[in-house]
Amino acid sequence: MAKDKTRYKAMIANHTYTIIGQETKKHMDLVTRIVNEQLAEIKHISPQTNTEQASVLLAVNAVSDQLKKQEEVLKLRQEVEELKRRTIRITELENRIKRIEAIEEEAKGVLKKNGQEDVEIHNHMEAQQILNENRKQQIQNKGTQDTQEN
Repeated sequence: MAKDKTRYKAMIANHTYTIIGQETKKHMDLVTRIVNEQLAEIKHISPQTNTEQASVLLAVNAVSDQLKKQEEVLKLRQEVEELKRRTIRITELENRIKRIEAIEEEAKGVLKKNGQEDVEIHNHMEAQQILNENRKQQIQNKGTQDTQEN
C-alpha cells in the first residue's frame, strides 16, 4: 500500500519551502534541522559564501554521501549473497557428514553382528566397503538358499 503524499512547510535559510512527500513530519523536521545546521556550518567555515553557493555545496556533499551509502549497500548485499551461498554449502556439507556418520554406524552394527567389534573403521570408505561386503554376502546367501530349495 502506497503512502499518501503530504505537504510539509520547511523553513530553510530563512525561506519557506513547501515539500511534498511521503515522509513523516518528524522525519522532515529532522531533515530541515540538519540542512539548516549544515548550511550554517558551511557559511561559518567560509563566510564569503552566499546562501545559494552554500546550498550548492550542501547538495554536492549530500549527493556524494548518497553515492557512498549506495556503494556500501551494494557491497553489503553482495556480502549477504555470499553468506547465503556459504550457508547453503555448509548445510550440504553437514548433510554429507550426517550420511557418512550413518554409514559408519551401520557398518559398526554389521561388525558387531558378525562378532568383529574390535575391527576399527578408519574412514567412511572403509565403512562403505564393510556394508558392500555385507550386502554381497547376503545376496550370495540368498542365492544359495534359493538353489537349495529348488
